[in-house]
Amino acid sequence: MITGGGGFIGSHLARYLYQQGHFVRVADVKFDGYIQEKHYNEKLTLDLRNWENCLKATENIDKVYNLAANMGGIGFITTVGAEVMHDNTLINTYMLEASRQNKVKRFLFSSSACVYPTYRQTDPNVTGLKEEDAYPADPDNFYGWEKLYTEKMCQAYQRDHNMDIRTLRYHNIYGPEGTYKGGREKSPAALCRKVAEALNPGEITIWGDGKQTRSYCYIDDAVKATIKLMESNYNKPINIGSDRLVTIDELADIIIKTSGKTITKKYDPTAPQGVRGRNADLTLVKKILDWEPQTTLEQGLEKTYKWIETKVIEERELTQTYAQRI
Repeated sequence: MITGGGGFIGSHLARYLYQQGHFVRVADVKFDGYIQEKHYNEKLTLDLRNWENCLKATENIDKVYNLAANMGGIGFITTVGAEVMHDNTLINTYMLEASRQNKVKRFLFSSSACVYPTYRQTDPNVTGLKEEDAYPADPDNFYGWEKLYTEKMCQAYQRDHNMDIRTLRYHNIYGPEGTYKGGREKSPAALCRKVAEALNPGEITIWGDGKQTRSYCYIDDAVKATIKLMESNYNKPINIGSDRLVTIDELADIIIKTSGKTITKKYDPTAPQGVRGRNADLTLVKKILDWEPQTTLEQGLEKTYKWIETKVIEERELTQTYAQRI
């Protein structure tokens, strides 16, 4: 069972498990993702903020990958607070309890690097964040607080109800077949879209000064790590991401090089940019899961850019065709 099966990570995870021969049920409030081929045995269009729907979703299920969340990139999660906390708390609370009542054998919760405290992320040359660095707690946004709260709720269900639970913290997962426009896209997709839409020569706008840093993990690597964690015996929070730190400027430069265009960059210091620096420490995941990313940032961004460029061209051609008809 994969909640959020209509979303980016959820749909990629579902496709991988389905192709491996597993029975896959997906549930989401809507299915408007970009994966075209069938990637599930059963699809349920459900609002998981509803208790009865969570009971239905977990019925006769052995393993639950709980990826459903109201979320987006930095522009969204710094603007929207109450809706994010309300929706996600309901989803996670109901999914945990429904899984307990339906005797699900194993439950995985997808947390986030946003749980890490602001005071550890004030320098672009940030030290990689270890799992224990989440405390003392001080996430920089409401989304991070909700994720951290749910981690503690998972621990409570482990202790009080002896549930078998896995918790991962995703660090900036990116790739093709994900959101690239509309306000919820994350930085790799947003920059790929901006470059794809730009003229040649052209110009794009970078949020902030471009010196803020992040690390990025390609979707295929994240999916494999997620499944390895589910199949492991490790039941504490663990990072899944990359430990290659790059500035947003460097990220943009890789995408521009991939595009083959001549692009200049300008900066918007008033735009949301989140913490100054964030990187993942992968010591624990390498030890526990014998996993580390295999896809370089250049390789992953090339695949992502080509997919987004194709979508941008398709949309442009559709717009032109429509304009000619009227």
